[in-house]
Amino acid sequence: MTSTVRGHDEAITHAMEDYLKVIYQLQSEGDKVTTQAIAERLHVQSPSVTNMVKRLAEINLVDHTPYRGVGLTTSGEKAALEVLRHHRLLELYLAEALGYSWDEVHDEADRMEHTISEEFEARIDRALGYPTTDPHGDPIPTAGGEIQPVPDLRLGDLASGDSGIIERVCDRDPEKLRYLGSLGLYPLAHVRVLECYPFDGPVRVAIDGTEHILGRDLAQSVQVSRSPR
Repeated sequence: MTSTVRGHDEAITHAMEDYLKVIYQLQSEGDKVTTQAIAERLHVQSPSVTNMVKRLAEINLVDHTPYRGVGLTTSGEKAALEVLRHHRLLELYLAEALGYSWDEVHDEADRMEHTISEEFEARIDRALGYPTTDPHGDPIPTAGGEIQPVPDLRLGDLASGDSGIIERVCDRDPEKLRYLGSLGLYPLAHVRVLECYPFDGPVRVAIDGTEHILGRDLAQSVQVSRSPR
């Protein structure tokens, strides 16, 4: 199946959109975008990734230099942002209008993001009051393909005594999301670091006056903006 991406002459399949979205996300996370990294994120075999990357390069959606990684072209980034806009608007609609929990919306949005029309996208946007972030704090691209950056500071990077506001929580693991939600670690929540244990040990934090201890890896999945001391 194919979809039409604004401003691109070639038909882009749903599988291509999945690849473009993952490449964009890997780039945004600061990771080197290798075929192995794409394969791991999409749960496919490396030869399949190699074939798809070659096809995407042929239609000018990615640049690929062997052994140096994959990067989106201007057209590829535009297509990736369009599918991300669909995905994140759908996540918020599922959460706010249909009562899905924040750990359920990702998979449902994955199934629908390729099929909604631009008119349906615009109606969701209007119904939600033109939101700028999804339930996990990920920025929603505008219809014009603009996107706001997310602070790269992680909860585990704060020092003892620092406070911050949660900006984004990684949505790739529903079980982690459920756990973090049970602790109140949602976007816009205020968090204070009480103690950072040495040698990459856990972090003791306070959220709304309640103390919790988080493993360092778990704390690194939460992005924050630092509050002034």
